[in-house]
Amino acid sequence: MKFIVKLRIASLICLGLTPLAGCQDFLDENSISTQTSESYFVDATGYEDLVRACYPLLRDISRQRDLVYQGTDLFTNEGWHKAASGNTGNALNQYDVRFNSSNGSVNTLWNTLYSEIGRTNTAISRVDNIEGMDEALKLVRVSEAKFLRAFSYFHLVQQFGDVPMPLTESTTFSKEVTRVPAAEVYAQIIKDLTEAEQALPVTATDYGRATKGAAQFLLARVYLTRGWNFKQSLGGSNADFTTALAYADKVIAAYPLAANYTDLFPKHSKNPLKETFPTQNDRNPEIVFAVQYSDDVLTYDGGNNAHSIFGSGAEDTPGTKGRSSDYNRHLNDYTVSPSAYRLYDPQLDTRYAHNFVQAIYALLPVKDFKPILGDANTKINIAVGDTVVYFSPWNKPATIAEKGIDVGGKKHYAVLNTDQFAISAQSAFHNQQKYPMMWKFWEPGIPYGDAYGTLDFILFRSAEAYLIAAEAILKGATGAKLGGAEVYYNKVVDRALGTNLGADPKAALYPGDYASLESKSYRATAANISIDLILDERARELLAEGMRWYDLKRTNKLIERAKAMNPWTRISNQIQEFHLLRPIPQQELDRSSSNIPQNEGY
Repeated sequence: MKFIVKLRIASLICLGLTPLAGCQDFLDENSISTQTSESYFVDATGYEDLVRACYPLLRDISRQRDLVYQGTDLFTNEGWHKAASGNTGNALNQYDVRFNSSNGSVNTLWNTLYSEIGRTNTAISRVDNIEGMDEALKLVRVSEAKFLRAFSYFHLVQQFGDVPMPLTESTTFSKEVTRVPAAEVYAQIIKDLTEAEQALPVTATDYGRATKGAAQFLLARVYLTRGWNFKQSLGGSNADFTTALAYADKVIAAYPLAANYTDLFPKHSKNPLKETFPTQNDRNPEIVFAVQYSDDVLTYDGGNNAHSIFGSGAEDTPGTKGRSSDYNRHLNDYTVSPSAYRLYDPQLDTRYAHNFVQAIYALLPVKDFKPILGDANTKINIAVGDTVVYFSPWNKPATIAEKGIDVGGKKHYAVLNTDQFAISAQSAFHNQQKYPMMWKFWEPGIPYGDAYGTLDFILFRSAEAYLIAAEAILKGATGAKLGGAEVYYNKVVDRALGTNLGADPKAALYPGDYASLESKSYRATAANISIDLILDERARELLAEGMRWYDLKRTNKLIERAKAMNPWTRISNQIQEFHLLRPIPQQELDRSSSNIPQNEGY
């Protein structure tokens, strides 16, 4: 049983925390009504529960995806082909006046991160008064809280710049708020993480707790980001890149890459008719730190919905079962941009095959289906297992003859090229916008609807440490243990190639030009490695793992790449330099008695 399920009821009532109690605690005959934080968080039992209570909000933080995915080069929303007729799209992709301090995603992320900071501050502030607890264990637990606080502040300072930075438990109500310079926030983050790294164990007593490796990984990210020194405001210097490299090398040494990319994610068949429902395993030596999920009904907390948020779907195609778990529900929250598919070599790169569903199959027979619009005389019979929609690889687009008979071709199913993805119903074989489903996190057999997955969501893994090292070296870091930046980079590429190890994979030369078939190698050499090459590889390897906006903001590539590869951002053409920071939420401005300055441009 994962450790977070053991949270005691008493601590939940004291803090109003997410309910994560184990069955045995419901049977404890404690006088809950008389418990208070002052009487409960005083000994080892209470303090253990207090620190445990800092972990569940990681789920909420990782589920706040809008400000990480939308408006980037990899994710957008449907309907850009209808912009001329009045379709306004999503404000986070358009970067128009609707993206302001009242935006719901901005407010929710802000509140969630400060909720986590409030919990960790309580744990850190109370540690010296805890009685009857082993001092070594106490040091480990407070270090976990410092790690989680640093994790939260790192998200805040990247998104919002200068932010309020409370560091002690809030025991009284106050409307006085002061924004602290980003450089001071980074200094505090590094202080917390350095102290945590010294005290945390190499292996946690309960799987899922923060470890020395987790602190080292986050230090690598933090130093890499500070080294870029956004607008000379972070207190960074070139020395930060060398420090980032040193921490990345520590992670690489301690967390070996999985043999296969697919070992890290749920096992599944792309054809529901051939699904074997394999046993899933969410632990792998490559994983440094992950958000935990459980199938325990008392600790479910909504589960992991990453399998169902990336759009498209199969409900409107002939021969599917409608609302069933075979293809399940897809909410269209995040549309993979056509450019993102074009970053992969569909034939050589195993990540393409794992991440995307290239064909939709009939699960039921259909007699006398009419595929040709306006022609009632032509009918076809669809058998179980027949292809009903096929998505051509970007580098092998179908000719007219290779498309469906409804558009003048020979196939008895719809065939869509990349330049048709997500723009309209391109065939009478379906009636909605279609593009390859992003099945990276798909868990087969999940009941249709609101049933979520139970696998952990990876936050840190060593493949990213290789790419952090490559970026740091490119920025001037010294002391690399494995060689040049290209050596670190190619380790990740070669793992993705599988049996094609050593091959020369090709991506689209112009990912944003959907009709172009020109290509470029994405194998690195000492001569060709660049920030753009690394960003492309981070896109391929870390797709939808929660880092994309941060990557583009850090490297000052957000405006360039979003305008080139996000169709809505390109159409709107309103993204500006000030969008590299988010607006301070209006609700924060309203409830403060201080005159908090708003970020420029909002």
